[in-house]
Parts: sequence; structure tokens; C-alpha cells
Amino acid sequence: MTFRYKLLIASAATVMLVIGLVALTVTRTARDAFERLDNQRSDALVAQFRREFAKRGDDVARRVAAIASSDAAQRLAIELNGPQPDTAQYVNAAQDLAAANSLDFLEILLSDGTIVSSAQWPARFGYKEEWISETTGWNARGAFLKREELPVGPVLALIAVRAAAAADKRIYIAGGEKLDRNFLESLAPPAGMRAILYRNLEPGFSPQFLVSSSGPVTQPEKLEPLIDRVRQQRSESKVIVQWSPNAASAEVVHAIPLTSSQAPGARQQLLGVLLVASSRRELVDLEDFIRRLGFGAGAAGVLFGAILSWWATARITRPVRKLAVGARRVAAGDWTARVEVASRDEIGELARAFNEMTRQLADQRDRLVQAERVAAWRELARRLAHELKNPLFPLQITVENLQRARERAPAQFDEVFRESTRTLLAELENLKVIIGRFSDFSKMPPPQLETVNVNDVVRDALKLCEPQLTQPGRPPVELRIECAKLPPIQADPEQLRRALRNLVLNALDAMPAGGVLTVRTSRSGDAIVLEISDTGQGLTPEERERLFTPYYTTKQHGTGLGLAIVQAVVSDHRGKISVESEPKCGSSFRIQLPVV
Repeated sequence: MTFRYKLLIASAATVMLVIGLVALTVTRTARDAFERLDNQRSDALVAQFRREFAKRGDDVARRVAAIASSDAAQRLAIELNGPQPDTAQYVNAAQDLAAANSLDFLEILLSDGTIVSSAQWPARFGYKEEWISETTGWNARGAFLKREELPVGPVLALIAVRAAAAADKRIYIAGGEKLDRNFLESLAPPAGMRAILYRNLEPGFSPQFLVSSSGPVTQPEKLEPLIDRVRQQRSESKVIVQWSPNAASAEVVHAIPLTSSQAPGARQQLLGVLLVASSRRELVDLEDFIRRLGFGAGAAGVLFGAILSWWATARITRPVRKLAVGARRVAAGDWTARVEVASRDEIGELARAFNEMTRQLADQRDRLVQAERVAAWRELARRLAHELKNPLFPLQITVENLQRARERAPAQFDEVFRESTRTLLAELENLKVIIGRFSDFSKMPPPQLETVNVNDVVRDALKLCEPQLTQPGRPPVELRIECAKLPPIQADPEQLRRALRNLVLNALDAMPAGGVLTVRTSRSGDAIVLEISDTGQGLTPEERERLFTPYYTTKQHGTGLGLAIVQAVVSDHRGKISVESEPKCGSSFRIQLPVV
């Protein structure tokens, strides 16, 4: 991956991370603020409900008290408490009083709780409400919640009880209103909120007892778990209700239990649950807006970052590419490579340092080449002098012997001449061989590549070395050949045989007392490996460093060109040669040749 794309990805990731964190923080802050506002609005609606409930209770109590203090009620008290009163004539009295005072419920009861007249259910005439007589001080009590039985079923009512007395005669007036939709609508909840009343009049959950200020409650079963929880725990609870797959349809529903301890029959009973539902649409819309804004800002940031990073990397990567091209030219051998400097920043400083480096490298190369040439000529002169000195000395002695024989013993000159001639020819032949070796090294031809099997080349090279292996009087050398199955390669078989023969002969020279010679072929990746190992004297670290240097030898005879020729052959075949050796532990030469 290029630096440009790395910078682009880094800038895009940074922008997205920052915008994501900002959006997350804003979303959480907005959600917390919404929750606080929702709690405040719910508390306000509950407080409003309680105020309205108290207000309605006071209004009901006031109207019931007005009935109880009226002259008609006092006359009823006297008549109903007289000797053998005829209560049947007062069966419809409660209906007239209820209609006149706008009450949904009104009952006239004797002091023992017997119903004389019931506006909501006339048939209850004669029934007895014992809780009326069990409680005292009704005129000091406010309105309370009560389960009220009707012919159509039970309802939840706000009831007040007052005593109507004349002298020592007393009756009770119990009147009230229904807690229904009209009551909830009077709360006037703010936009986005609604009040739902569940009248807890049956042991189990009954959807028909749910009434809402905004109309019928759809999917009432979604509220059942919350209502059941409040019924069991008798404490406030809150839950988020998802009415549809659309997140905007969700509402936060606060549930407040409604109990009454005013009436003995209703003491500590849960008579209803007030549900305050607050829509989450505003929060969902706000979160959607924040997300859209975040995505938009992120896209804009990424685009801006991409443009900025593209511009920045162009200013950086263009000169870096030039530096890379220049470095490749230097690596290819072009020491005159230079990079144009167009800026004064760090990149420009790097380019100037590169140009200065290539200039110094070129100067050092020239000096090194000159020094190597001088050293090579000196080494060549030394080796030539050494190699030529040995045959020249016998030549000199032979010529001097001829001169002395000519001067001192002319009669024996012919015999001395014949012996001297043989010596001269032998040493001249030796000189010819030495000069031929130097000439061969100087005229190493390029390899003539063809498809060859390396194992066949190894076997041919070992056949050429059989005379040295089986030389009479030579200590025995065990030859081990380990050839793996190899693919053919492109190589010069003659040069490979020559290189292998030199390595085998070197191994034999390293084992004057005999030993084991191992020739092994194998494959390693995309290369073929030839390994020649011996159990000879081994090499020191200094000898290993100079082993492939021309004219360097560790033997008393030889020109020191054998391993140099081997290295040249391997290099011409685009291969590598290495040696592993320790003193008295033998040596192992390893050649790697590419398959392709």
C-alpha cells in the first residue's frame, strides 16, 4: 500500500472517528436532555392530574355538601328517621338531586347504611352499605376513589359523602363523578403527551378498562406487562413501548398507581393506574437529524481529507519517487544519477543529500576501482613472478651446466647436452601450462545455455575425477552420491562440469589422509542446490574470506585460480556459491542455481 493511500485512509478514519465521537456525544446529550424534559413533562402532567383530581374532588364534595345542607335533605332526614317511615316514596329522589347538581352518582342512605334511593342504580333500593356506618366524620373527609357497581358493570368513581342532619335525625348523601375520558380530556396534556387511565376493577388485565384522552387505546396488550408490574409492586414504573416497527412511534410510558384509603371498603386497594405516555418522535427525529448531519459532515470531511491528503502526498511522494528512481539507477550502476531539487524543505534537503551521496559514491568508486586495479596488477605480478620463478631457476642451472661442460669437459658435452635438453623442454612445458592457466582465466567465455539435467552433469564430472579418486598409493576416499529428482535448467554443461571438477579436486586435496566425499543435489524453492562436502582439514575464518580471491591459494602448488573460476561460472549462471567450514571439521561448498 502506497503512502498516499495510507495517508488517505488515516485522514478518513480520523475524520470519521472525530465526527462519530461528536455525533455520539451530541446524541447522548440530546437523549439525556430529552429524558430530563420528558420526566419534567411527565411529572408536570401527574401533578396536573393530582391538582385536577383534588379540584374535582373538592367540587364533588362541595356539591354533595350543598345537597346535604339543603332544606330538602334535612326534611328527608326528619321523615326517614320518623316512626314507621315510608321509604318507597323516596326511591326516585336521588335521580332528581343528581340531575339538578350534575352528578353521575348519588345515593341517599340511612344512618345504618341502607340505601333509600340510588340515581345510578335504582334497583339497589334497600341494599346496605356497611362502610357508611363504620366510618365517622364524613363531613371532614374529602372525595376519594371508589369502585362503583352499575348494571353494565363496575366503574371507577370519585365519591364524596356528607351527613344531612336535622336535630338528632341523620341521613347520608353519597355522590360523585365517573373517572372517564371526559375527566382525562380536562387535563389538557401538552403536545406529544397523553394520559391513559386503567381502572383496576377486575383481578386480571382487562383492555376494556383502559381509557385514553386521545381516543381508544390500540394494541392494549403492549401495556399489560407495565400494568401488571404496577399492580404487583404498588409503585411507579416506566417503560418504552414500541407501537410499530417505526422507531418514531415509541412512547415513554410512566405508570402511577392510584389508591384510596378514604373508604373502608377501598382501603389500601389499587383502584387504578394512571399512564402518562410521552412520544419519542422528537428524540427520534433529532437523532436521525444528528446522524444525517454526522454522515454529511463525515462525507464532506472525508472528501476534504482526501483532497488535502492527495495534495499533500503529491508534494511528498513525487520527489520521493524521483529519489527512488535515482536510487534504482545507482543500484543499477549509474553513478551519475542526480535528483532535481525544487524545494527548500526536508524533501529538498533529502534530495541534496542524495545528490551529494551519489557524487561521493562516484568519487569513491573511481578511487576504489583504481586501487583495485593497482592491487590486481600487483597481485598478478606477484603470482606471475612466483610461478615463473620456479621453472626459471632450473633453466638457469641447466644453461650454466651446459656452459661449464663446454669449457671444462668437451668430451662429455654431448651427454650433458642431451640431459639438459630434456630438462629445458620439461620446464618450458611447465611454463607453457602456467601461462595457459592465466590465459584461460582471462578469457572466460560467456556460458552457452542449453537445457541440461544437473544430475547428469554431476555424474559426468565425477567420471572425469575417477583417475584422481583411484590413483595408486592414495589413501582411500569414500564417495557418496545423493541425487534428488530435479527439473531441467538452462545452463552451460561444460562450464558446470569444469566448476564441479575443480570443487571435487579441491576436496580431494583437502583429504590427504583419506575420508568421505559427499556430492548431493536437492531443490530449495525456485533453486537447485549442489553441495560438495569433505571431511578434510577445514578452513579458518580468514581463509574462508579470501577463498574466492583470484591467485589466492592455501596449497603449496597451484595458481589460486580454481575457486575464482568456479565463482565466475556460478555468477554467469545467475547463481550463488557459499562455503561452510571449521578447522579440522571439513568443508562444504554449496551452489544454488535458479530453475527459471
